[in-house]
Amino acid sequence: MAATQKEHQEETHIEIDVLEAIFSLMPLIELVPACHVSKVWNHAVFSSLAHLKQIKPWLIILTQTTRASRVVTEHAYDPRSHAWLQIKHQPLITKASEFPTVRSSHSTLLYTLTPSEFTFSIDALHLKWHHAPSPRVWRTDPIIARVGNHVVVAGGACEFEDDPLAVEMYNMESSAWVRCQSMPKKMKNTSASTWQSVSVVGETMLVTEKDSGVTYSFNAIAMKWEGPYYLCPDQSVFYCVTGTSSEKLMVVGLVGEAGNVREVKLWEVKDGLSSGMKEIGSMPKEMVEKLKGDSEFGSVEVIWVGDFVYLRNTLVLEELVVCEVMNGSLCEWRSVRNVAVDGGTRMVFCGGDVCMEDLQKAVLSEKRKFCMK
Repeated sequence: MAATQKEHQEETHIEIDVLEAIFSLMPLIELVPACHVSKVWNHAVFSSLAHLKQIKPWLIILTQTTRASRVVTEHAYDPRSHAWLQIKHQPLITKASEFPTVRSSHSTLLYTLTPSEFTFSIDALHLKWHHAPSPRVWRTDPIIARVGNHVVVAGGACEFEDDPLAVEMYNMESSAWVRCQSMPKKMKNTSASTWQSVSVVGETMLVTEKDSGVTYSFNAIAMKWEGPYYLCPDQSVFYCVTGTSSEKLMVVGLVGEAGNVREVKLWEVKDGLSSGMKEIGSMPKEMVEKLKGDSEFGSVEVIWVGDFVYLRNTLVLEELVVCEVMNGSLCEWRSVRNVAVDGGTRMVFCGGDVCMEDLQKAVLSEKRKFCMK
């Protein structure tokens, strides 16, 4: 009797091991129904994700047509599975009579802004939307980032506003706006998001001028600015964008000159903003050529999603180059075909961590349909 029970336990253990191995080969979206087959399968799914092939943050691309602004198509790239999905769902939630332009900021935050309402979502699948009154200062191209329990809205104000460098902060717990210290006066001509990259470390937002690397920090607790700091790695870099990986501040830099990019490199900023940087990776030459395509470099967009850095040349829509930063210092580069390209539409890039519970919630709600591309 004891021997039979032992044999059964061994068979069950083997079955779970086999299931875990099979599940590690399956796209993440296909594991959702597997979780509901039985308790054994559910355990095997989560064990496989924990020990064999962990979930990695998704890149989300929204395309919005100018003719029918309510028509928003969403694609997701799952780097764990190297798979693209199309996500079909109801129109994004908004109370505005006219559907506003969807924008992204700090890569993980999606928002719309009208004179009467500020609507934003901070989860990767955009399952929840927050509705707030619009900031008191009207802005057309602001710098926006989530810092802790706050959303900071800075600069980008219209010319008729008294203070083009105004900063306001929305508290997600109290649902209230607070006016903060304005941006430094030296940023007057470059306070729009077009000129700046934004990153967040802890309770601090860092705003970096892309052409020079000049950086100012804003502490959301003290509501004050500090700087300037200089995050341009060296004189050969003419364009740089900051981001974070494993809570470390990073810089992507284009080496050469506009129209003649020789290299694309990645640096880690040391402990303090004034303590220098160390190079941790350089994009392989064949990837630089892929990014360049048949044209010169146009504007280069950099999207930070967790430990992944996505780069795209705005003149080569179909190609993405991605760098995965592993163990904080090892870079793995590859190219990814952008399946979201559709002529006549604008693309909005964002992304973030996707947990199995949120994915199950999205699938079971029937408000979203996921289709493998």
